[in-house]
Amino acid sequence: MKVLVLGSGAREHALVKAVAADPEVDAVIAAPGNPGIDATALCVPVDILDGAAVAALAREHEVDLVVVGPEAPLVAGVADVCREAGFAVFGPSAAAARLEGSKSFAKEVMAAADVPTALAHVCTTMGEVEAALDALGAPHVVKDDGLAAGKGVVVTDSRELAVEHAKACLAKPDGRLVVEEFLDGPEVSVFCISDGETVVALSPAQDFKRVADDDAGPNTGGMGAYSPLDWAPAGLADDIVTRVAQPTIDEMRRRGAPFVGVLYVGLALTSRGPKVIEFNARFGDPDGQASLARLETPVAQLLLAAATGGLAEFGRLRWSDDHAVVVVVASAGYPAAPRTGDPITGLDAATEVPGVVVLHAGTALDGSGALVSAGGRVLDVVAVAPSLEKARQAAYDAVAVIELDGSHHRTDIALRAERGEIIAG
Repeated sequence: MKVLVLGSGAREHALVKAVAADPEVDAVIAAPGNPGIDATALCVPVDILDGAAVAALAREHEVDLVVVGPEAPLVAGVADVCREAGFAVFGPSAAAARLEGSKSFAKEVMAAADVPTALAHVCTTMGEVEAALDALGAPHVVKDDGLAAGKGVVVTDSRELAVEHAKACLAKPDGRLVVEEFLDGPEVSVFCISDGETVVALSPAQDFKRVADDDAGPNTGGMGAYSPLDWAPAGLADDIVTRVAQPTIDEMRRRGAPFVGVLYVGLALTSRGPKVIEFNARFGDPDGQASLARLETPVAQLLLAAATGGLAEFGRLRWSDDHAVVVVVASAGYPAAPRTGDPITGLDAATEVPGVVVLHAGTALDGSGALVSAGGRVLDVVAVAPSLEKARQAAYDAVAVIELDGSHHRTDIALRAERGEIIAG
């Protein structure tokens, strides 16, 4: 089959590599792709928010499957346009993507489906925000209602910072936000593949959102991840399908908006059991890369089964026993004011480390064809090894030989797990 992957980040680079490795796949087209993806797929400069342009590209290359990577085209309805044009699409409709596009809508669906989640107040005025902060207390959790590229959430003990973020959210057109109770316990990412009826879960991963070691500093789009989670309760993924994903998928179908694609379930394993922090309508980044790195089931065939209603007959997923660790290399100034245009070297040496793959997150070629930074998160260094300790060592050995002026990364990705210091609530 031929597969078209939409997007230009490390998540899409991981998807392209996984899809290309499927023995059923003849060719992969990426739109718009990036310099790393270009080594595996044909990259075409198309506006992925333009559904008609994407459908025309799919028609031109006679693709059998369209895979939508990022959230923005999903919320914009690109999957709808491609489906109407007759293509199999992995990615939810605009109506179903509201599970990510609106935090308040997601809360409404969770309530209807009896999904365990944090108490929340939907606010449209600062008066409502102040009352919600009073009611729920610190730590304060304030979330922009709409899409914010993974950076719309503030978790802080400072009421001043919570109020400042709330004002920024409400200042947007039709500004709305959600103030939530803080959930204790370690956080877990579970990616659930759905064809609108049947749901299967990928192996759980853990993501690191804060910019600095020991979870210090502001939230980012994600600074690293690892999988599997040896400390998590046995059968966690199946439990989340039963208690969270399947009821949510059933509720969306009941509402006339069947969800076809990947439902990201962000969880806190609290002392009162697992509770949902948020839903996303696509693979996480970089936690999705950690889960995909260990998946042995042919990925394109899995995504096609989901896109065509065939998950019930697809069979169980197969997993490597290895461990995967992802370390993000970020540009100078990230996340507040990322610097771009800096030369990147050392990638060949990094990929010589056994078990390491380097995914391009924010890169470009300058006028002379040299690789330079083009975003806040620049590279994902993914290492797969027989143990968590060896995977961490390989990832950091590879990071050490990459040169990007002013870059920074966390040095403690999966460290507490390696030391056996994480205990699920």
